[in-house]
Amino acid sequence: MKIIGITGGVGSGKSEILKILKEDYGAQILIADQIAHELMKPGAISYDEIVDFFGRDILKEDQTIDRERLGEIVFHDKDKLLKLNKMTHHNVDQELIRRIHKAEQENKAMVVCEAALLVGAEYEKLFDQLWYIYTKEEVRRERLKASRGYSDEKISQMIKNQKSENEFRRLADHMIDNSGDIEETKCQIKSILK
Repeated sequence: MKIIGITGGVGSGKSEILKILKEDYGAQILIADQIAHELMKPGAISYDEIVDFFGRDILKEDQTIDRERLGEIVFHDKDKLLKLNKMTHHNVDQELIRRIHKAEQENKAMVVCEAALLVGAEYEKLFDQLWYIYTKEEVRRERLKASRGYSDEKISQMIKNQKSENEFRRLADHMIDNSGDIEETKCQIKSILK
């Protein structure tokens, strides 16, 4: 089984790459953010610790965590972001490892793990390859405004909080330039996988 890690900055088009890998290559997709959200649901492993630390003000009426409210808190306070990451990353790492092993037992041909913070994660040692999805900053900004309605200020803050392009490139086995059209991206993927 081939295990590929996909990383890149916000707005780089990682979702599009995952869609190609799933549809064209039959990859099983594991997305760290989605798993983190699952583990933040009431009764799940990360929920109580987050609510105990951040308080009940982060809860919606149905007692689920209001991720938008929590996001606002941590985007403006680096210490609280570090604390949230400390509470959640290990749980996400363990769940990803569990799902990778399950895919192995099910004889899946390819598993692709996507996360902004793959490097240094506990499951990183399982990867056969790490791909960095590069996209020109102006393209990323356009995408984030169009798809998520983010302001320039929010986009700048998000980009500032992520690894630099040089860090991403240094750690990756392969880089895909996702600044152009989808066919160019598909050609790059095909070339890496052949």
